[in-house]
Amino acid sequence: MDIAGIQMGSGNTWDWLVQLLSKNPEWLSTKVKFFLPNTDLGSSSESPDPAQGVTLQLKLLCGRGLATWRSFIYCVCMELEVPLELEVLLLSTWGHEEGTLPGEMSPEQSPGVPQNPTARQSCLAGNPSPLGVGDLSWSGSQLHHELAQRYLELLRTSVQEHYGSGPPSSGQHLASLQAYIPPILQWSRATTPLDPQKGANSGDPKTEDGTDVSIQDLFSSRSHKGPRVTVLLGKAGMGKTTLAHRLCQKWAEGQLHRFQALFLFEFRKLNLITRLLTLPQLLFDLSLNPEAEPEAVFQYLQENASRVLLIFDGLDEALYPCSGRETVDPHSPRPALALFSDLCRGTLLPGCWVMATSRPGKLPTCLPTEAAMVHMWGFDGPRVEEYVSHFFGEQPSREAALAELRANRQLQNMCAVPALCLAVCLCLYHLLPGSAPDQCAALLPTVTQLYMCMVLARSPRRPLPATTLLGLGEVALRGLEARKTIFYVGDIAPPLLAFGAAHHLLTSFRIRMGPGHWDTGYAFTHLSLQEFFAALYLMASPKVDEDTLARHITLNSRWVLRTKASLGLSDHLPTFLAGLASHACRPFLSHVAQNDEARVGAKQTAVVQVLRKMAAHRFTGPKVVELCHCVAETQVPELAQLTAQRLPYQLPFHNFPLTYTDLAALASVLEHRAGPIHLDFEGCPLEPHCPEALAGCGQIENLSFKSRKCGDAFAEALSRSLPTLGNLQKLGLTGSKITARGISHLVQALSFCPQLEEISLHDNQLKDQEVLGLVEGLLCLALLRKLDLSRNSISVSTLLCLVKAALTCPTVRTLQVRETDLIFLLAPSVETATELQRAPDLQENVNWKKETRTRGLALRLQKCQLKVHHAEMLIALLQEGPPLEELDLSGNQLEDEGCRLLAEAAPQLHIARKLDLSDNELSVAGVSHVLRALSTCSTLTELHISLLCKTVLLTFAHEPEEQEGAQERATFLDNLRSQMPAELPMGPRRIRLAHSGFQAKHLEPLCRALGESRCLGPLGHLDLSGNALGDEGAALLAQLLPGLGPLQSLDFSENGFSLDAVFSLVRCLSTVQWAAHLDISFRSQRILLRGDEPGREVLAAGPLPDCSAGAQLPGFRPRHGPRSFRLSECQLEPPSITCLIAALQECPGPLEVQLSCEALSEQGLETLLCCLPRLPQLRLLQLSETGLTPRSPFLLAEVFSKCPQVQKVELRSLRHATLLFKSSEEQGGVCCRFAGCGLTQEHVEPLCSVLGKREDLCQLDLSANLLGDDGLRRLLECLPRMPISGSLDLSHNSISQESVLSLLEMLPSCPRVREASVSLGSEQSFWIHFSKQEEAGKMLRLSECSLLPEQLPRLASGLSQVLQLVELTLSRCCLGLKQLSVVLHLLRHPAGVLSLRVEEPWLGRARVLALLEVCAQASGNVTAVSISGTQQQLCVQLEFPRREKHAEAAAPRLAPCDLGTHHSLLVQQLTETCARLQRLSLSQVNLSDDDDGDASSLLLRDLLPALSELKSFRLTSSCVSTKGLSHLTSGLGHCHHLEELDLSNNQFSEIETGTLALLAALEGKRRLQRLSLTHLPLGGSTVAVLTRGLSHVALLQSFRLSWNHIDDVGCCHISEALRAATRLEELILDHNQIGDTGAWHLAAILPGLPELRKIDLSANGIGPAGGVQLAASLALCRHLEELMLGSNALGDPTALQLARGLPPHLRVLHLRSSRLGPEGVLSLVRALDGCPHVEEISLAENSLAQGLPRLCTGLPQLRQMDLVSCEIDNQAAKHLAASFLLCPALEEILLSWNLLGDEAAAELAQVLPQMRQLKRVDLEKNRITARGARLLAEGLAQGSGIQVIRLWNNPIPADAAQHLQSQEPRLDFAFFGS
Repeated sequence: MDIAGIQMGSGNTWDWLVQLLSKNPEWLSTKVKFFLPNTDLGSSSESPDPAQGVTLQLKLLCGRGLATWRSFIYCVCMELEVPLELEVLLLSTWGHEEGTLPGEMSPEQSPGVPQNPTARQSCLAGNPSPLGVGDLSWSGSQLHHELAQRYLELLRTSVQEHYGSGPPSSGQHLASLQAYIPPILQWSRATTPLDPQKGANSGDPKTEDGTDVSIQDLFSSRSHKGPRVTVLLGKAGMGKTTLAHRLCQKWAEGQLHRFQALFLFEFRKLNLITRLLTLPQLLFDLSLNPEAEPEAVFQYLQENASRVLLIFDGLDEALYPCSGRETVDPHSPRPALALFSDLCRGTLLPGCWVMATSRPGKLPTCLPTEAAMVHMWGFDGPRVEEYVSHFFGEQPSREAALAELRANRQLQNMCAVPALCLAVCLCLYHLLPGSAPDQCAALLPTVTQLYMCMVLARSPRRPLPATTLLGLGEVALRGLEARKTIFYVGDIAPPLLAFGAAHHLLTSFRIRMGPGHWDTGYAFTHLSLQEFFAALYLMASPKVDEDTLARHITLNSRWVLRTKASLGLSDHLPTFLAGLASHACRPFLSHVAQNDEARVGAKQTAVVQVLRKMAAHRFTGPKVVELCHCVAETQVPELAQLTAQRLPYQLPFHNFPLTYTDLAALASVLEHRAGPIHLDFEGCPLEPHCPEALAGCGQIENLSFKSRKCGDAFAEALSRSLPTLGNLQKLGLTGSKITARGISHLVQALSFCPQLEEISLHDNQLKDQEVLGLVEGLLCLALLRKLDLSRNSISVSTLLCLVKAALTCPTVRTLQVRETDLIFLLAPSVETATELQRAPDLQENVNWKKETRTRGLALRLQKCQLKVHHAEMLIALLQEGPPLEELDLSGNQLEDEGCRLLAEAAPQLHIARKLDLSDNELSVAGVSHVLRALSTCSTLTELHISLLCKTVLLTFAHEPEEQEGAQERATFLDNLRSQMPAELPMGPRRIRLAHSGFQAKHLEPLCRALGESRCLGPLGHLDLSGNALGDEGAALLAQLLPGLGPLQSLDFSENGFSLDAVFSLVRCLSTVQWAAHLDISFRSQRILLRGDEPGREVLAAGPLPDCSAGAQLPGFRPRHGPRSFRLSECQLEPPSITCLIAALQECPGPLEVQLSCEALSEQGLETLLCCLPRLPQLRLLQLSETGLTPRSPFLLAEVFSKCPQVQKVELRSLRHATLLFKSSEEQGGVCCRFAGCGLTQEHVEPLCSVLGKREDLCQLDLSANLLGDDGLRRLLECLPRMPISGSLDLSHNSISQESVLSLLEMLPSCPRVREASVSLGSEQSFWIHFSKQEEAGKMLRLSECSLLPEQLPRLASGLSQVLQLVELTLSRCCLGLKQLSVVLHLLRHPAGVLSLRVEEPWLGRARVLALLEVCAQASGNVTAVSISGTQQQLCVQLEFPRREKHAEAAAPRLAPCDLGTHHSLLVQQLTETCARLQRLSLSQVNLSDDDDGDASSLLLRDLLPALSELKSFRLTSSCVSTKGLSHLTSGLGHCHHLEELDLSNNQFSEIETGTLALLAALEGKRRLQRLSLTHLPLGGSTVAVLTRGLSHVALLQSFRLSWNHIDDVGCCHISEALRAATRLEELILDHNQIGDTGAWHLAAILPGLPELRKIDLSANGIGPAGGVQLAASLALCRHLEELMLGSNALGDPTALQLARGLPPHLRVLHLRSSRLGPEGVLSLVRALDGCPHVEEISLAENSLAQGLPRLCTGLPQLRQMDLVSCEIDNQAAKHLAASFLLCPALEEILLSWNLLGDEAAAELAQVLPQMRQLKRVDLEKNRITARGARLLAEGLAQGSGIQVIRLWNNPIPADAAQHLQSQEPRLDFAFFGS
């Protein structure tokens, strides 16, 4: 741009401008430095003539171009006091776009760019050639060294100029005057550990005096090889760039002695260079070029790479992905990020130091895995105050600022971020002078409003122009979308650039693009400020709609991942958008939006709605934190409450960094949560003081931290917050690096947390003193349940101290120590804790027997390296302590002596359950010592020693008074003791000496030791399995057995016994008195000798036995069961069988023998059967899984003659044979079963010949054989000669219809057959049942026989020959209408009645006419016909011989018929066949308007008058047309002898007409006894007809009118009609509308019905008035058994009246939904108490909130109790459960839809085992949790006969329900019950 042209063209404007700026030289210098950061102003500013200096600086500005000049002019007009005429002139000349000026200079010619005339031209200026780094002559090496040193000095000077801390100018901003306050730094990961000699630590790098940062700590490493890469991670605003500049400053000042050269690169600037660079170009062209010989300088840097530091700032802003290709050539052109990658990997400049800064998130893959990660956490409290003090310096407002900060926690939270701390200070600096105390902080509640205040503070005198703010916002948003933070002068309009410069919103800096090529860049003062302006534009600009705005509200994940994806620049944009949605920001937004409040409000609402939708989703930890930031910024309480409530109960945060502000945002949201929450932080890098952000958060119930990065500072911060968490129950701090200092803080803080229930401090590398301090300080917490100190380092001496602490602390229940595990389990007691706090020094003097009467302490000290001398010390401690529940010392080194000492001390230690000495190097000799030592321990119940398995376990008996919930059993046992002699033991012991390598020589000392303990009680069970006793040991043990006293079992398994030894053991059944059962599996060597089952085990596990007078105790009754011998897995030959029988002969009876071997030969079986008479005491012989020969059935059949004692022989599949024997006193027939034995027709006659000799044969089973039709025919031929008196089963024998016909032909010759059943379907069956004498009536059922038409005559012929056949069923035999007619026509039968039932699918669709036509073909008199469409069956009752009626008797009734038609012939034929018809039942038939229906109804019209003997007519659930109804009514009108009439549930074409027609048929029915008109609408006219018909029915016994729409008037008429029905027994009037008036009418006639037994008036709208009258009348019905008045609003008055006079024979009482109250229920239950006949009670849907009174006498016959939906709670359930015990016959309890919880479940669980008849309990829809369900399962396990307990829709988690149901299938949690 031509300067002269400017001066000439502007006239006096130039002079005026120079004159104006001469008065403001400092302002001009500041602006020139802003617009020309690359220019040295030394010469121009030092000119003696001010005007000349101003002119020189103006010329520099003009040289930068028109845009820069225009922006400068805007700054002059905006910031200086410019006269109006000059301002107009300046703006009109240079303030517009069209005001371009000629003569612009190129950047290279700009006077502001310094030139280096001596520097060599770089590769960037022209065609690059490789830099020579090769042969340098020796003579020139010194020169090259001096050049390198000269370059390093120039580099240091250059860095000093840019980053030095020289004296500030007078115009410098207040913020730039601040001293550097180091943030908190924390090492995250480093494979090369820090050097402790250099003072490195894991906390902040501050020195001890706190004045400076120990920079050396960032570069201390023991490794001298490989890449040395440090990545500094910190969120935006933490001070990463500031620290990088600080390192440059320190290096320039000579404080980083390690490094000779330091280069700083910013990726936001490197992104602007699009060309490829070599490493020398990166170092020299972008930093400082050497004056000469760049090759030599670069070679020097390579040779001294370990002293070179390269800092790359803003790694997360790198635009271009790094290449995976590595290079070792420094002169190979590469992208900047690729060069960074090669430097990190050590392929370029190996040995150099690389430091990179980045936001946490997705890191590029070019970083090596061994790179050290350092987290920058910002400021803690002291740092914040130090920063604020330095900011305000000595100003008077400093104390006021500190006071504001200390008084406002939100302000403190924001100041944890250094950038926000600066913003807070700037705002306070502007706000404090004009504000009252504590007022300023209230104006800064959120980060967004802080930024808003900071922007507004830039122009305190006048409002900021809205268009300018929107313009800056548009620039900011455009930059974020393009990942751009640096702007050139052309990117920003001059007015905006001037505005940003004037208000310190923009900053400028030089950008070196290459050698001699400089440019000026502009950026917002901080990236977050750019995001704020972008958010402001989105919220206020009219160009942005709500949808576009919503797309910018996203939640970013912040996990540190290695990926090629790069981070965006909009971390805080959603947060600022949420903050601008706050109501407090609306005035500012409205100003920016130029007062468009509607648009602003709509956008604020849109932001809140988006966040509301996000709050409804489930996010991972990082997004939850981002959401909390956004929600907190909105200041919308409803949104915060919604977000807080939607957070899961378990909220995990895993593996991503969390700052103080993150937790502060989370805590601010949690304050709006109603319920508790569990916070779990695992693997998260945490800011050391971040726990302070959670202070006062009462919603936190569980808090857990797991991270190696938590040290003493973290513990100290946590200690300050813990006392404020009032609802905290569980605290976890694991895997940390806490030392004694941190522990002391924690212990002190936890003492103020009495509500804590669980504390976990495992894996914290604590030592002895720290652990002891923790235990001493924490065990006194009153509610503590668990203290976990696992994976810390303690010694044995400390362990003993911990044992002493556990013994003296009354709340400790378990101390678990195993290798690295150390856990205390406690049972809190508030009273004990209070006493402990009040007088801890008096605890030792308290009698522990009184204090710990119910205390059970378990000590588990496993694998703790305890030795013999430790055992002595431990015994001394335990003898002074309370009783022990359990002592586990397994896995130590006690050896024989230590085990002996503990065994001897066991009686004094009062161990209640077990003592575990496993894996303690016990020897064979030591076993005897342990046994002798236990001879004085009377409570020992089981000893398990297995030397090979290293097991030594002692189990002791429970003392009855210590058994929780078993007082009744304890009382019984106490009474039992008083009835026995003093020396009688209370229970047997179990001694297991298995798998210990004992030989025969060890038996005698072992038996002597065992014998010494007999005085304390019988041994009971002795296990010697898995040893090496052999045959010698077996013989010796048989001799020693009597000396051991009576045993319950003795296990010899796995001792190498031979078969001879086994047979010798059989004799123990006769020589040892207690021996009752010997079980031997020879191949697997399982040998067990048992006695009878002891009664004491039954006593311990089941309900209490009957202890009435004369009852014998089950544990001491004589043996009644048989002895048994079982031998399996052994091949038996005839000699072995003979030896076995000889050994069994001496055994007293009764005796059961079970043998199992792979195969038994025919000779072996014959030998066995021949020896049976030698065993008269034998009761059972069983051969299981034994292969037998095909002749075995015949050999077994002959056994009846060889051994008369045999009662039953069973052989299945030639592998399972069973012989049952009877004693000489027993009588009865014999049974023979040969199922699946392959019998064919050839075997029938021989087998029948053998079996026919038995006169007492009762049952014969030949099913599943191969008889076929021929074999079955032969068998049937033999039947008359076989005296079978029970049953014959021939199922599954491959038979056909031929066998069915053979059966029919056989039946006449077998008069003793009473029933035969044959089915040829898939489940083929063939049964014949016999009686001992000739049967009076026979029944025959044929199913799925598929009879062919040609077989029907034979079928009918065979049936006709069967004498006394009374019932015949033909089910699915493929009989059609024609075939059925043939059968009925051909069937001839002797005198008598035959019931024929036919079941075929087509019967459901058949016409009535067709079926009656079939009945007309019957050869006998039809006396009953039943047709059912739903059941698909036709039932016909025939009477033989057929008796003909005189034709003239039927003629009058047939006169109207036309005898020439087919209809008339059918009527005449039916009249003859059905002349004696007494019952006609039609169900689900069709009598509608079609040909079939009309013909059927017409047939009934003409047939019914001819049925003079008809007594019962039923037409139900059928469709009847008007014409059909007319026909039916006409026919019924002549049936005057009817006794039963059922017209229920029919459908009429015309309802009222049809009803009137049917009711008219009642006229003249004087003999009617049962009448049912259910679902027949009865209005005014129809009721009149009904009552007229009933007026003469005096014999009526049952009257059913359900769902008939009867009102009070109709009830009045019916009541009057029923006065004459004095024999009425059943009156059903439910679901009508009779009301109180109708009830009064009924009450008036009830006393006149003395035979009434059942009345149902449910759902009739009866109130208390009618109910009282009814109850009074019902008291006079002395025979009433069933009373149903449910679904009426009867109320308490009715219940009181009922209670005064309940019928004496009442069985059923239904009062469901009757609005009964406590008073009525109380009186009613008291009246029912003791009623001997009551079987069923329903009080469902009544309010029983105050409970049912407890029964005193009980209801002995009650089977069902219905209390559904009665508001019964836990308190009422106690009396209810007690009452259930007084109802011994109770089978079903319905308690669904009540308020029962776990207490009620516990009450029910106690009574369930005692209710033997109970089958079903319904507890659906209650409040029972998994705990209550578990109690119910335990109750079921005690022997209850309940089939199901329904628990659907209780608050039980699905996984818990599934687990409980797998353990107890009778618990049903499904919606549909199983």
